[in-house]
Amino acid sequence: MIRFDDVVLRYPGAATPAVHGVTLDAPRGALTAIVGPNGSGKSTLVRALLGRLVPERGSILINGSSLTALSRRDAARRIALVPQREEPTFPLIVRDFIALGRFVHGGVWSGDTPTDRAVVTAAAERADVSDFLGRRTDELSGGEWQRVRIARALAQGGEALVLDEPTAFLDIAHEMSVFELLDALAREGRAVLLVSHQLNLVARFASRIALMHQGTVAAFGAPDDVMRGDELERVYEWPLVVTRDPAVGAPVLVPLRGRAR
Repeated sequence: MIRFDDVVLRYPGAATPAVHGVTLDAPRGALTAIVGPNGSGKSTLVRALLGRLVPERGSILINGSSLTALSRRDAARRIALVPQREEPTFPLIVRDFIALGRFVHGGVWSGDTPTDRAVVTAAAERADVSDFLGRRTDELSGGEWQRVRIARALAQGGEALVLDEPTAFLDIAHEMSVFELLDALAREGRAVLLVSHQLNLVARFASRIALMHQGTVAAFGAPDDVMRGDELERVYEWPLVVTRDPAVGAPVLVPLRGRAR
């Protein structure tokens, strides 16, 4: 569904690329996670999907079509994105904010339809924000705001969902509920591509992990293949061990105390 093929991305004026030679894919029916330390290129890949960066080399394919060949509306109908940072220019009622996801299916003057209203209600229920529909966006906590943004992406629809750090600001219960929701969406047939620092939750829920390091893919595969102590310690430059989650058997990263300076 989503494929990065030998992609090189460079920010304007930068001497070196932020991402170079990245190849990975996120197929339908799977939760694919991109992990790695700060500055490794994870969010840069999401910016490219948003059209904010055009590959210097390589291609980004959406269901076999080059992203650069698609109009913004066509791309938005196929992929819903939840970027890492976002603030409305002015406060909106939560229901109206979620309804913005339906814009790509209509137009400025089309107004909302009964279908749009039903989709917004269903999206709010799935993201557990139904109680907020009448509130203003500037009245929400950080965690509530994250879940409302996910609801807007669900209302937008499409065959793929891309999220950059969707569990930032969330407590444990809501972190788990978001990962369980993304897992369910993948099982229903969507392509779910997730950028996250939560390696242990990623290892528990993702079927495929891409480990980024200095703008390249250091490892890509099943959690057991990527969550290896020697590789993670090299990439994160911190002593750690990898053990097993006693509840589900997934690999678990345990950071150790820093070495004496």
